[in-house]
Amino acid sequence: MFLIFLGPPGAGKGTQAKIISQKLSVPHISTGELFRSEMSANSDLGKRITSIMDSGKLVDDKTTMKVFEKRLMESDCSDGAVLDGIPRTIAQAKLLEKLFSSSEKTLNNVIYINLPKEEIISRITGRRTCKQCGKSYHIIFNPPKAHGICDLDGSPLFQREDQKLEAVQKRIEVYQTQTAPLIEYYKGKGLLVEIDGQLPIDEVTSQILEKLNL
Repeated sequence: MFLIFLGPPGAGKGTQAKIISQKLSVPHISTGELFRSEMSANSDLGKRITSIMDSGKLVDDKTTMKVFEKRLMESDCSDGAVLDGIPRTIAQAKLLEKLFSSSEKTLNNVIYINLPKEEIISRITGRRTCKQCGKSYHIIFNPPKAHGICDLDGSPLFQREDQKLEAVQKRIEVYQTQTAPLIEYYKGKGLLVEIDGQLPIDEVTSQILEKLNL
C-alpha cells in the first residue's frame, strides 16, 4: 500500500506517517529526513537545501524529486511506502504520478490532516531541540524539567531558524499558495481522506485506520 500524508506545517504528518508505516510494515519516507541527511553530509545539494529551508521556502521540485526518486526505487519499497512531505506542489504530484506509472506502483490514498492556522503557529514556534543529543521538546506540550536545558545531558536547547515566528508565517503562506491546491487535486481523483488534526495523537491514528479499513 502506498500512502501520501498531506497537511500544513505542524499538523502531525510525520508522527502519523511513522505510526501507520509501522502498522503496515512498509518504509516511512520523509523528505525532511532525506533533506537533513544531505544537509548533515554538507554536500552541495545539502547546502542548497539548508539555505532554502532557513528562509521558510519550499525546496524546489527538481531538487526534491532528485532526492526522493532514488529512495523510492530501493527494494524495501516494493510492497508499499508511506510518503511524508511529498508532493508539495501540483507539479510534484504530476511528476510523482509518472514515477509511479513507470515503476508499476499504485497510489492508494492521500491522508489530509487538517489544522487551523493559530494551532500551527503554536505548535511549531514552541519547539526546542537539544544541541547535543537532538532530543525534541515543546515549551507547552513537552517542556524540559529545567527551562532551556535538556533533561538527558544538560545541554542547552535551541529553536531552529525554520521554527521562528517569521519563518513559520512564511511557511504557512507558501503552503497555502503552493501545497493546499493538492487537497482539491487529490479530492478530484477520489483519493483524499480528511482527518481532524486537532484531536489527540491516538485519536488521529484511530481515524486514519478506520477510514482506511485497517
